Amino acid sequence: MIVVFGSINVDLVARAARLPRPGETLAGLAFAALPGGKGANQALAARRAGAEVALVGAVGTDAFAGVALSNLTAAGVGVGSMGRSARHTGVALIHVDAQGENSITVIAGANADADPAALPSELLGAGSTLLLQLEVPFAKVHAAALAGRRHGARVVLNAAPAHALSEAQLAAIDVLVVNEIEAATIAADLGLAPSAESFAVDVHRRFGCAAVVTRGARGAIAAVNGRLLCAPAPQVSVVDAIGAGDAFAGAMAAALDRGAAWQRALADGIAAGALACTAAGAQAALPDAAAIANLSAAVESNLEIHPIPGRSCA
Repeated sequence: MIVVFGSINVDLVARAARLPRPGETLAGLAFAALPGGKGANQALAARRAGAEVALVGAVGTDAFAGVALSNLTAAGVGVGSMGRSARHTGVALIHVDAQGENSITVIAGANADADPAALPSELLGAGSTLLLQLEVPFAKVHAAALAGRRHGARVVLNAAPAHALSEAQLAAIDVLVVNEIEAATIAADLGLAPSAESFAVDVHRRFGCAAVVTRGARGAIAAVNGRLLCAPAPQVSVVDAIGAGDAFAGAMAAALDRGAAWQRALADGIAAGALACTAAGAQAALPDAAAIANLSAAVESNLEIHPIPGRSCA
């Protein structure tokens, strides 16, 4: 069982030939209002990857709330512990260029009222997974992590958007998932090496958690159980990269939750992230378990394992 504590948004997506510069107005090519938010995206990603999933967070009482929850309820994600807020449902303003690159501004709205006390304790026992991100207030994420630890759940933190983490916060989790920008932000605050590989190894050694760094088209690395796993990304035709990180986190968490070995879990995450880039949008592009499994086998076959210390990833 995976319990996700996190954000629920509506993504307001504008497509243009390129991203606007400061002070510039561009004529766009298309617009859509789509369900999103890192918590919702990762809950749906894990569900499509085959896991039983419940999502805890908050939405408003406005028209956007139904849009935000529509894909989750259709997929069978549990939303019975969802809070309702007097604030507006969270929104993300997203620009996407012709190459699939994006820039995003998130307005928290109801996500500010997400309540870790609403986490169902009966779902957080040993053998369950608590999946967290940083689009709800940071103190509440930490409180949720501590609650997960108390109840014996595996605690996975996708530290996105980029935010510094304290030693106490890292000590409260079992798995850290970041991209290279997020890794550099955490490294600067803790005096760790900023490169992806050195960061993963240093975090694993210092705090005992598994440390995973995604590297876009270069795949991902993980420092876990005294080993460094280096997994390449498959070549795909990119439409946009929106939600790729959420697809990675949700699919990897689903694999770990079902008891898969770390090699397979990392490969599943990379496969899901790559597949998410081949279609437009965040939730609409999240792949199902069969597609992930098909591509994951090829990723895993090219995965390298090195001892720590030992040879570096390419």
